[in-house]
Amino acid sequence: MIERAPHGALVHNIEVTATTVQRGDIIQLGGKAHRVMDLFQLSQGAKQLLFESGELLTINTRTRLDAVRMLRRR
Repeated sequence: MIERAPHGALVHNIEVTATTVQRGDIIQLGGKAHRVMDLFQLSQGAKQLLFESGELLTINTRTRLDAVRMLRRR
C-alpha cells in the first residue's frame, strides 16, 4: 500500500529481511515504532539494527518484519 505523506514523500508498507532492511526504515516492535539508524553486518547474513532509541535488534536471514519506508519524490 502506498500513501502520500506531507511534503511530497510517499509512505510504502513493506516486508524487510536482513538483506533488504535500510537505514530510515520504521519497524514496529512491541507496539512501538522504531526507526533504523544504523546497520551492522554479522556472520552468516545476519544483521544487527541500531534504532534511534539506542536499542539493538539482531535479525537472521529468515527473519521477516513489517516496516514503513518513506520514499522521497524527485
